Amino acid sequence: MLTTVLAFIVTIGVLVVIHEYGHYRAAVACDVKVLRFSIGFGRVLWSKQKGETEFVVSALPLGGYVKMLDEREGAVDAASLPRAFNRKPLHQRAFIVSAGPMANLILAVLLYACVNWVGVQELKPWMAQPKADSVAAEAGLVSGDEVVAVRAQLPPDADEGDWQPVQSMTDLQWHFTQSALRGQDLRLRVQHRDASNTVPGHEREMVLPLTQISASEVDAQLFERLGLTGPYAPPVIDQVVVGGPAERAGLRHGDRVLQVNGQVPVDAGQLRQMIRASQIDGQAQTLSLLILRDGREMPLSLTPVMKDVQGQRVPRIDAALGGAPATVEVAYGPFEGLRLAVVKTWDVSALSLSMLGKMLVGEASVKNLSGPLTIADYAGRSAELGWVYYLGFLAMVSVSLGVLNLLPLPVLDGGHLMYYLFEGVTGRPVSEKWLERLQRGGVAIMLMMMSLAFYNDLARLWAAH
Repeated sequence: MLTTVLAFIVTIGVLVVIHEYGHYRAAVACDVKVLRFSIGFGRVLWSKQKGETEFVVSALPLGGYVKMLDEREGAVDAASLPRAFNRKPLHQRAFIVSAGPMANLILAVLLYACVNWVGVQELKPWMAQPKADSVAAEAGLVSGDEVVAVRAQLPPDADEGDWQPVQSMTDLQWHFTQSALRGQDLRLRVQHRDASNTVPGHEREMVLPLTQISASEVDAQLFERLGLTGPYAPPVIDQVVVGGPAERAGLRHGDRVLQVNGQVPVDAGQLRQMIRASQIDGQAQTLSLLILRDGREMPLSLTPVMKDVQGQRVPRIDAALGGAPATVEVAYGPFEGLRLAVVKTWDVSALSLSMLGKMLVGEASVKNLSGPLTIADYAGRSAELGWVYYLGFLAMVSVSLGVLNLLPLPVLDGGHLMYYLFEGVTGRPVSEKWLERLQRGGVAIMLMMMSLAFYNDLARLWAAH
């Protein structure tokens, strides 16, 4: 809990400071007088005057603002009028307003670049056996397949794009999400690895029909909807609980399960499913196992026990299966790392806008909208994994904040840019009457979005527990 709280505070603090600093530096560059630079809202907890600007930290940390000299907010003496925000040319006002979101996007590029340069350990895109009759199973994926590259499946008369290499499970999830939202099938190039992690000398191609998944089903459970059960792990016994059914049956760490009631489990996931399926009328049945230990095959009898797992009674053997999945270090050189960081920021921005647009017209699930509780949860999880993973999370949120602030809602930076667009086209600013109406509408929309995001946060936390 302490890690989560601290990681969340750092996340919000860094992103707000960078966002407001973008506004501040742009205002100074355009010779606008900045009266206050505030992190947070409400009662001032700390302040320091530096030149003509007061820097403050306020009690409510969820945001911040840069207060500039402006005739609309109070009287301005004649000598200072040239430095008032409202007296500046249209292109300078637009530059100052857009500098905040742009600062967040630039920060995301730098953070992604740092992650690329340092490198992270990621799960290999080495697949476990898909669920029977699932989209992935019908496409031809089997246990032990490693996805090495993907390419959009385009119409016959269209120019086919280049194959995109897949380095990790995260890469694969990203390609699946993008293709599903675009309504495109995805061509996969795979190679099969056996249990000893050796690769035969041939590859094969298949088409994953992501068009069978509607955009409204693209969410955190996309892999599960496709029938993918996770990364490959061999059907071996890992840790054994003292006194549990596995130990009583004679199972040990490192035992490889060759058969369960005469059936061959292809991986740890399928072995887990076989154990779960060993109940009749709510009672666990004895399983006949054939295991491999130290080069010798041995028969064993194993009787699971029924236990409550997330509100369901299921058979358990009190042993961890499969061990740690295979990982790969993903790292890039200076120039390639920076280039991929720019591409990543662009892709995440485009995907965020596409998702928001599809949610608006009902083509994507509003469950994808997240609020502060989810951000805090993932901030804590990424921080526990290590600082590099936390930087990647921070980059993702920074992109989201930048994109969100560019939306054409009156209370956001994008709303002000919308006003300036109107002024540039018509030659006159939006009237005070319409500004007030639009402001009220923008506040109402933001409150609805925040309420929905908070509801989704609570629903996720409730489901997780």
